[in-house]
Amino acid sequence: MNFLDKYGIKINNQDLLLTALTHSSYANENNCESYERLEFLGDAVLQVLISEYLYNTTDLKEGKMSKERASYVCEDALAYYVKKVGYNDLIRVGNGLHGHVNDTIIADTFESVLAVIYLECGLEKCKDYINDVVIPEIENEEIFFKDYKTLLQEFVQTDRKSVEYVLRVDNPHVPEFAVDVKVDNIILGSGKGRSKKEAEQNAASDALKKCAR
Repeated sequence: MNFLDKYGIKINNQDLLLTALTHSSYANENNCESYERLEFLGDAVLQVLISEYLYNTTDLKEGKMSKERASYVCEDALAYYVKKVGYNDLIRVGNGLHGHVNDTIIADTFESVLAVIYLECGLEKCKDYINDVVIPEIENEEIFFKDYKTLLQEFVQTDRKSVEYVLRVDNPHVPEFAVDVKVDNIILGSGKGRSKKEAEQNAASDALKKCAR
């Protein structure tokens, strides 16, 4: 696998890299290790590097930096970075998923692959990789990943209203989540997605659009 070559990254332990691309469904069916432990490590590395970038390049306060960081490491963003690098088609999933690799799984592998880079090449090479893949998207104002749930929470906080996300099942045979967002027990928005998180974000976005009318 040479998808990291264009970033000047050489991974000697190809088995470890393969593990980083292995979902638990595949691991369970084939008696091998999944990417979950690597994902845990990669998440920590990513948090440090994005935090350092925001600290060095902005004068934002802690709370604002946390929100900015969240928008750049959310599921949509991580899945986008993986597709940008171009290894989403290499992810291994079990037969039970019928080859369906959703954005939740794709996003997980950004962190697991980052962990492999860290273990094989060190933190500085991880930083170079993030500078090549992630930072240009942060600096490109046309590419953005809004945390609509946080924005909705901030919007309703001024009135001290409660926000609740309710999962509903439209069709149990379709691999799609549907969520209603309630504000003070009133359905204000709805959304669907390939993961619960994505559906919640879309529901929050729908609610914000209605609030702005």
